[in-house]
Amino acid sequence: MSPCNIVFSMTLCSCDRHNFYVFPRQEVGGDDTSYEFLCQTSSIDFLAKYQFDFNVCIKEGISYLSRAHEDEARLQLHSTHEDALTESQCAAKETKDVPLVRMADILFVERMRNKISTWHDDLLQIRNGGSGRTSQDSTDSVNQFQTIFFKMRPAIKLNGYTSRQQRLIKSVVEKSFKDLAYIRVNDGSCFQQMIVYTDSGRDLELLMKEVKGNLLKEAEMKIGAAIGFRHVIDLLSSEQKLIVGHNCFLDIAHVCRKFVGPLPSKLEEYVMLAHKNFPYIIDTKILLNANNILQLKMKKSSTSLAKAFAIMCPHIASGVGSSGLASSVAVEVQVDDMISSNWNSGAKHEAGYDAFMTGCIFAQACNHLGVDFTSDSTLMNEEKLKNYINLLYLSWSSGDIVDIKTGATATESSAFNSFKTSQKIIFPNIVVIWGFSSKLKAREIKDIICKVFGLTSVTSIYHLDKTAVFVQFNQPELVSEFLELISQIEKKKNDAIYVLHPLSELLEGGSTRSACYEVYKEICASPISKVLFADQAEAVNINLNTKLLKSKAQENGSFVNLESPIDTKTAETKQQIKSSPPGSNDPRGEMLDIVSC
Repeated sequence: MSPCNIVFSMTLCSCDRHNFYVFPRQEVGGDDTSYEFLCQTSSIDFLAKYQFDFNVCIKEGISYLSRAHEDEARLQLHSTHEDALTESQCAAKETKDVPLVRMADILFVERMRNKISTWHDDLLQIRNGGSGRTSQDSTDSVNQFQTIFFKMRPAIKLNGYTSRQQRLIKSVVEKSFKDLAYIRVNDGSCFQQMIVYTDSGRDLELLMKEVKGNLLKEAEMKIGAAIGFRHVIDLLSSEQKLIVGHNCFLDIAHVCRKFVGPLPSKLEEYVMLAHKNFPYIIDTKILLNANNILQLKMKKSSTSLAKAFAIMCPHIASGVGSSGLASSVAVEVQVDDMISSNWNSGAKHEAGYDAFMTGCIFAQACNHLGVDFTSDSTLMNEEKLKNYINLLYLSWSSGDIVDIKTGATATESSAFNSFKTSQKIIFPNIVVIWGFSSKLKAREIKDIICKVFGLTSVTSIYHLDKTAVFVQFNQPELVSEFLELISQIEKKKNDAIYVLHPLSELLEGGSTRSACYEVYKEICASPISKVLFADQAEAVNINLNTKLLKSKAQENGSFVNLESPIDTKTAETKQQIKSSPPGSNDPRGEMLDIVSC
């Protein structure tokens, strides 16, 4: 991919986008075992659907090696090297015989012993001032048994022998010639077998140490070359850069698995591993779902990557440029040596383009939040972003969120509510709803209510338990309107039009109940104690839909001197729940620090 430049107002921020194909081609380790991996047929089909080039990945993919695999390879390498040195320095070392199971092996060993002995005797005769005997060997034999110098020492270069024949030659040398050494060296293209003459035992020791040292260096270079693309990941980790992703829990897990090491079996251990390597991560999906300003911008639409890109970056997604959009971040992309302000490859699910879309969404989101890009402070310390850093969705569907800094998990609503520590909770604006399906999450309940009462009608919502929530409206009169509407819908639940009402999803199952905050206090005041609020309410006979009587409930928008806040609407239960005595009511505007039964 080509580099792109992102312009924030008058500030130019440059970035490079690339597609990197990676493939674990380079094999390391003493046994040269091949790297194995599993893949799902559905994943292969998905990649093929979006034009992933498998040929390029396998043929040209950059090698990589995880830190754990690198440590294991180096440990094995140095252990093997130390063992080899110990063996070579041991004078009492016994040579391991190669069993001679065939007549051909016996004849070959005798022939090699004679050839090596002849070469050895000629060498000693020449060194003593005499002349060597004239070789009568054939051309093929000469090519296989070539005399050279290695490290200023006479040597025989062995060519064209099989691996078994090489083992037999090695056995002959080690058993029959104390001043000859059988070695294996790397000549650049392949390993070469040699027989080298040494002057003394000390010379033999120095030669073997030097050869094994060279082999160690070559093996270390091989491991270093195998690290490959992990250098990029290591740089991001060491520089502690802010990592931006979209719904990126699995992306971070894949990066840790491929470039760091095996993933722990427990979530707590995994988040420690992820945070250690990437201490600052921000998920644009979390950002779009949690921030009220960005929620208004998204207009309650899906926060999938493609949808978010189309809404947050329409001037880029549509390819019309950013002219006339004063509030937008201008993006300039260099394509084929030309700079374009409306580039859009449209390559959905291509790694580089998905990263480009994520970066554009993040840039636009920061722009809407008023992040100052001209400041010298880093984005990790930006006040408007710090509440969203290191929070990731555990899965695409559950809505549970994990903080990779602390390891704490929470539901989506409670996690988002914790951002708003300054959120003022006003008791007269609160409705408690219970008995709904545990499958409904707080965000879904908020969406249902906002469809009826308006996009900004609900200021906050959070769980009491899995089937009970507090809902705070932006106006106190919406409390009575909500309870009145619930009552009317409940009366018409047998009508065909009922299923079309947005609130029908909340009332599905017939067990959903609602009440004002005063009723919540009455339920909690009971000496009966149950785990779920719905069970608690049922135990004190507050298990029916309740309606706030507006004529008695509202006085200047607050609950004052209420005598009969609810109408139970049933002949079965005529119990009147009395409100708190005058003077005990929570004044409008009071902060709610702890809400519990």
